[in-house]
Amino acid sequence: MTSPMPLQKIQGPFRRSLARTAVLSSRRFATIPSPSDPATQPATTRESTTTTTTSVKPPRPTYFKDTTVASFNDFLPSSPSAPLPPSEAYAPRTAVVGPEGRKRTITRLPEWLKTPIPSAGSNPNFAKIKADLRGLGLHTVCEEARCPNIGECWGGSAGGKAAATATIMLMGDTCTRGCRFCSVKTSRAPPPLDPHEPENTAEALARWGLGYVVLTSVDRDDLADGGARHFAETIRKIKVKKPTMLVEALTGDFGGDLDMVKIVAESGLDVYAHNVETVEGLTPYVRDRRATFRQSLKVLQHVKEVRGKEGIITKTSIMLGLGETEEELWETLKELRKADVDVVTFGQYMRPTKRHLKVERYVTPEEFELWRQRALDMGFLYCASGPLVRSSYKAGEAFIENVLRKRAGEKTMAAESLGQAVAAQEASGKTL
Repeated sequence: MTSPMPLQKIQGPFRRSLARTAVLSSRRFATIPSPSDPATQPATTRESTTTTTTSVKPPRPTYFKDTTVASFNDFLPSSPSAPLPPSEAYAPRTAVVGPEGRKRTITRLPEWLKTPIPSAGSNPNFAKIKADLRGLGLHTVCEEARCPNIGECWGGSAGGKAAATATIMLMGDTCTRGCRFCSVKTSRAPPPLDPHEPENTAEALARWGLGYVVLTSVDRDDLADGGARHFAETIRKIKVKKPTMLVEALTGDFGGDLDMVKIVAESGLDVYAHNVETVEGLTPYVRDRRATFRQSLKVLQHVKEVRGKEGIITKTSIMLGLGETEEELWETLKELRKADVDVVTFGQYMRPTKRHLKVERYVTPEEFELWRQRALDMGFLYCASGPLVRSSYKAGEAFIENVLRKRAGEKTMAAESLGQAVAAQEASGKTL
């Protein structure tokens, strides 16, 4: 005979589940119970409610606020209002962000500094250049320095593929200097140079079919020649693979070694660029201690001495918004003209990270235009000036490309006319 204990063990939980089901079926669920619901009131309260209506419990607070909400029309776009005055339109806007107790005020970027995010899906040129860079292991200052014009330059805009430009960064992505405005990685002992980089760079540029390319590099003070020979070899290989491509070299100062400057200047490049970055008074505060304003001027001046005034175009760039004064900018432009610099660009300094220098002020587009006109009046061949202008600016490259091709055409015409004159003289000598 089996023991009744297993049956009792089964019946116990079964009876409890039935009792719980009965309780749940009689319960009413609501987010906020109503005070007038008799099911939610105790028995004594129901009895007192039937006898008197004077003692009513206050309603429970709800999760909703009975406050006036703006009408739907306030969220619809209205007709355009009158334009704001410049003093109000260019005033920096601030916003309070952060959790309660740790709120802070930040300054928002002005409207003229905002650019669309580049997309590889909407621009095939942009996608191809980026894929080739990753495949060949090349670096660009466009990415490393977080340039806002990367979509416009890589994409080529309306000019097509031949109008696209890219700034290849040679000798790796790690610099031996630590300028306080630059977001490129720094190290005292960067990785060694890639011996295949000159060939890979030339192959990539020939494949893209670009009309103008800018080569730059990190500073390599750990190398005996500062990387000058590596730079020159890359330029020569590009010219071998595609002689019609115009090459601009944006170099460092090579520690003031002018012999290294000469090696790069004589490598066959078309534009030699070296940035002074800021005015002389702010140079020790903005740039690395090994870079000086006078040293940069000597580099630009020596290039003209090596190649001649008409043999090469020299170029430099200045950032605004670091605290420079108008008098300092005037003096800087005068010094650049004394060094026979052909092209100067002005751009807004934008802080890459919180570890870098703060922006002292945002310069308005009108002021950029004013300095552009002043530079042209002083005799500069070209000046690109604007909030988003950088040292290798696409519009400036298009102008320089036209100037270089015009000069090349004039030289060809002069050579042809000289040859015709010599031939005519020889023919006249034979007839005599």
